[in-house]
Amino acid sequence: MKDKTIDYILRTTWLMVQKMYNEEAAKFESTMATGFTLLSIDPEKGTPSTALGPKMGMEATSLSRILKTMEGRGLIERHPNPKDGRGVLIHLTEFGREKRDYSREKVLTFNETIKRNVSEEKMDHFYEVAELIMDMVSNKKIYNQK
Repeated sequence: MKDKTIDYILRTTWLMVQKMYNEEAAKFESTMATGFTLLSIDPEKGTPSTALGPKMGMEATSLSRILKTMEGRGLIERHPNPKDGRGVLIHLTEFGREKRDYSREKVLTFNETIKRNVSEEKMDHFYEVAELIMDMVSNKKIYNQK
């Protein structure tokens, strides 16, 4: 692996994880994107539609397609935001809560399995490196150096 570039390792690892989640989700006629969206919606209060995209790191057009599909499948409902008359709150339906619980279980199983197989020290290093990469990218420290 050491002869691979960092971006290659990040990309291929994520693609494998995404494929794994999609295979699991397909068993229940769902997708990883739907599961991720369900997990990003507050199950008690709902979530403003405008906050969902940034929370998930998604573009509005992609998210709106996912939300439309989820609404059609009876996973979510849209309600006017009582604090902002122009806004919409996304709420989970009972069916959406069931699918959310299933998605949460899959994510926790993945995390627990990785943590059982990787030492705490290595996990700490993984988190440190990931934080450093995110900081460097988000603060434009890679290509905008003086």
